[in-house]
Amino acid sequence: MFIDRARFGLALQALVLGLLTASPVQGQRLYEDFILAVANDRVDQVRDMVDRGMDPNTVSPSGDPVLMVAIQTNSDGALNVLLKAGAKVDVVNRNGDSPLMVAALNGKLPLVKRLVTLGAPVNRTGWTPLIYAATNGHSNVVAYLIDAGANVNAESPNGSSALMMATRGRFQSTVELLIAKGATVNHRNQDGATALTWAKTRDYSEIAAVLRARGGVE
Repeated sequence: MFIDRARFGLALQALVLGLLTASPVQGQRLYEDFILAVANDRVDQVRDMVDRGMDPNTVSPSGDPVLMVAIQTNSDGALNVLLKAGAKVDVVNRNGDSPLMVAALNGKLPLVKRLVTLGAPVNRTGWTPLIYAATNGHSNVVAYLIDAGANVNAESPNGSSALMMATRGRFQSTVELLIAKGATVNHRNQDGATALTWAKTRDYSEIAAVLRARGGVE
């Protein structure tokens, strides 16, 4: 079928112009529709709205970039559309979380790899993707992030490390992995606690034994 590219281009410009010049009410409705389309993984609608001019870096009312909305709602199709449209992978929400941190927290290894490949930073000040992955015991994500350059001894705002968070969650295999990757066993947070302190407080005898075997102290 023959497509008149000139007429098609003019039609597309008209759609974009219409979107940009919409009334405040229409603009608000388009904004809300876009957020819902992403959250519900309505791929065709998301693609159509992006093609018509919606910003793939739009931020939801809760302060989450739509890329993070897609991750949080498992809207993989919408996520693909947003990434292909140029959604930024280094943005943060109101809580300071990045798309990579959310993906790491939820153990989404393929997405973690994709975001890192696209330039998402593995190291940052405060909570990090590695600490988030360790918090939920996602050892495969932990191993990948460390191999990608993540600081195994990075500290959260209260001074807790990935090893401490893995201990807190009772994820023994993650604890052992972190130690094997160079985690400081006797790192102390702002309260002066170590991973062994937390293991003993929670009566995690197996993890406490692992930590002691590596020289852990309270």
